Amino acid sequence: MQHPILSKVLSDIELRNYSEATKDVYLRTCARYLDFLGDRPLESTGESDVREFSRHLRCECGLAPKSVNTYLAAVLFMYEVGLDRPMNRRQIPFMRKPKAMPKVFSRDEVAAILAAAENVKHRAQISLGYGAGLRISEVCALRVRDVDSKAMRLLVEDGKGAKDRWTLLPHSTLAVLREYWEVYRPRHAEGWLFLGPYGYTHVTDSAVRHGLSAAMSRAGVEPAGRSFHTLRASFATHLLEDGTDLMTIKSLMGHSSLSSTAVYLHVANMASGVTSPVDSVAAPSWL
Repeated sequence: MQHPILSKVLSDIELRNYSEATKDVYLRTCARYLDFLGDRPLESTGESDVREFSRHLRCECGLAPKSVNTYLAAVLFMYEVGLDRPMNRRQIPFMRKPKAMPKVFSRDEVAAILAAAENVKHRAQISLGYGAGLRISEVCALRVRDVDSKAMRLLVEDGKGAKDRWTLLPHSTLAVLREYWEVYRPRHAEGWLFLGPYGYTHVTDSAVRHGLSAAMSRAGVEPAGRSFHTLRASFATHLLEDGTDLMTIKSLMGHSSLSSTAVYLHVANMASGVTSPVDSVAAPSWL
């Protein structure tokens, strides 16, 4: 039997208009925490139990710090919002996350992946991820009306953080989309551009991932640590290398903070074409 707190958590999430992805993660996490507690009543538990759950996730389940922090956020939401019980957060530390640089594809790798995408639907989705910097969820939820071929731009409705934005519609991506349209001619009351296998709703994340994975395999591109999001990271990185300013990229990516965009400065080859000042002074005698 489902614990009544899960219904309360679901209601609180829906009242806040959180995304479907957040709703799914929070509900699954809270259910997992309740299983972890066993027969103990939720009302009798507290910070020490959440601490033990965090240790269990990291040490016994081997979850990464980012995943542990997501789980903790969900559990705290259940206590503080669902039960209206403030928690002493100093006793429930979030894990420090290593600041790894984002993975990117080289331009040659992107070209090889696109060429290896045998299905035009997959090629169109990959082109949108790299050419327009779309998240995988944004590709899935793209509607026919969002493609503005006259102004050569794409409308992303209700993106991350429930924000709308305009981004680029490259000519090559438009050409692939037109080729895709000729083959599939999607028809749906909601206007989804990419339909699922039965045509009831839009394509799923897993189907888009599968298309990219198959193309990467055929292209001989190393898959380790790379995903559909790598296409988006490559979009931002290559724009930086081509001289596009950070504020423009921030707008195209739909970032809330400039710091989220600035992370791509660490992977972009910004030294290309830059001359060190040592070359402008007289050469030392030991050269």
